[in-house]
Amino acid sequence: MKKEGNESSVVSRRQFLTGVGVGALGLASVGLVGCSASKSSAETTATGSTANSWLGAEPTIAADAIKETITTQVLVVGGGTGGLFAFCSALENGAKALLIDKTKSGGGIRDDLGSLNSSYQKAAGTVIDKQEIVRELVRYSASRGDQRLYMLWADESAETIDWYGALLAKKNVKLWHEAAVEKNQVNYKHFPTGHSPAWPKDEKNVQTLDGKTVLTEYAKSLGGEIRWETSMVKLIKGTDRITGVIAKTTAGTYIQINASKGVIVCTGGYAENTDMLKALQPESLSLMSMSSAIPGSMGDGIKACIWAGAKFDDIHTSMLFDRCALKPSEVGGPGATGPLFWMGSQPFLKVNLNGERFANESGTYDGILHAAAEQPMSTYCTIWDSNFQKDVVRFDTHGCSRMFAFDNGAPPNIPLPAILGMLDGLMQSGHIQKADTPEELATKLNIPSAAFAATVKRYNTLNEQQKDVDFGKEAFRLSALKTPPFYGVRQTGMMLCTLDGIRTDTNMNATDDKGKAIKGLYVCGNDSGGYWAHTYPSPCTGVACGRTVTFARRAGRIAAKSA
Repeated sequence: MKKEGNESSVVSRRQFLTGVGVGALGLASVGLVGCSASKSSAETTATGSTANSWLGAEPTIAADAIKETITTQVLVVGGGTGGLFAFCSALENGAKALLIDKTKSGGGIRDDLGSLNSSYQKAAGTVIDKQEIVRELVRYSASRGDQRLYMLWADESAETIDWYGALLAKKNVKLWHEAAVEKNQVNYKHFPTGHSPAWPKDEKNVQTLDGKTVLTEYAKSLGGEIRWETSMVKLIKGTDRITGVIAKTTAGTYIQINASKGVIVCTGGYAENTDMLKALQPESLSLMSMSSAIPGSMGDGIKACIWAGAKFDDIHTSMLFDRCALKPSEVGGPGATGPLFWMGSQPFLKVNLNGERFANESGTYDGILHAAAEQPMSTYCTIWDSNFQKDVVRFDTHGCSRMFAFDNGAPPNIPLPAILGMLDGLMQSGHIQKADTPEELATKLNIPSAAFAATVKRYNTLNEQQKDVDFGKEAFRLSALKTPPFYGVRQTGMMLCTLDGIRTDTNMNATDDKGKAIKGLYVCGNDSGGYWAHTYPSPCTGVACGRTVTFARRAGRIAAKSA
């Protein structure tokens, strides 16, 4: 754990990132030497030695080291959300297909899938203007995203969601559209794009089925072959196309897999590769202290594609949510770790470590994290009182932050009763603090009590006036802090995934730095780029996963039908 300690002896993260030997990605001065894995004698880099950068050189595999050759038509690399959707699509479209994944059973399927005009949205009466949401995606990427891809998602996502819902229905699993109509004027418009399965649970409230099981069983019923614990080492480049991969088993055996129709790469980005994050996204690291990334997301697919000549995004971006708790002696950023605090996205009062309010708390999930980056130690506190259960209902948040049923009865990701259990656990662990007065709470949070008490008094006045003249938060998302006991927790961010990747065209073909398609190479999910920049549009629920599954199905179909 990173301790706050004496303030005079603490180096700020901004100093750490920009003034203490970390300039222009020059990491050697702070002892960061890249992420090149150890290699067997059969596997060397193209220069004959292990590279020190995050990318390294493409490995060269000795011909006599390859112990098995497999022939298929479509090879899918990665058994997570994108990989399994692409795999099923290739099989449905008549291709012989093989999926490999370096883990024992794949990365799992994310819930909260975003689409436009699905049958579920139509049944709920949800109407979203296509051009409006595309404009929103363009705005969030500062126009760095490929607008052709936004339009493609808007046009094809409904078919993908309806297909998945029908497959789930065969397992007696209901796919819910998370429908909600804004009941008040809000600062940030929400787009109700989310869809989540209502997974069955046993008598102990343990989930008994998941998307990975549903899709792998379906793929096998279509004749698909899956090889777990088999990792891609490199892509094989033919005269004018990608023809397959060299892979490696956990036993160290090298396999050549020839794929006559194409390779679909979807290994999940690089959110678990600390060296890549340090090199490419030091600011993201400074805003987070926990990760919920899919296991195995080490950037393998991105690196293999770059070695094959594909273009990597210039803007490096992560999906960050404001849901990590810290203890009163801790601050976020490099070296810190903290547990999940799901209620962190609720628009309660938030103060910096000087006890001062510093931003409008009713914003995007990562907005408060970026605002806090300019505050002492980039750490802040979230404050609520004993009426918080009524407050969260009145706040009427949408997407995954919601804690009660949506307008059409769709359940939230985590319901309020489960949240209460999580809060009890965080109090027992010493993360959430409880006190009878604001001054006592400030002392327990290790922030100035007089300044904090003045902030609470001012916030109560704004609530009484029902007008936030200080920061412009919507009146219905103000709250009274008058009913003890009072609660507070230090906060920082959590990472869900990286969002930058390999540039593609609308056929999901990887492209080179001239925008030319690399034949036989398709990229999906968090390995693919051209879509996000700087931040994630959290008011569009599930739009990242929705893009992943939509484009994965497209890639599988196009690869299967290719010559």
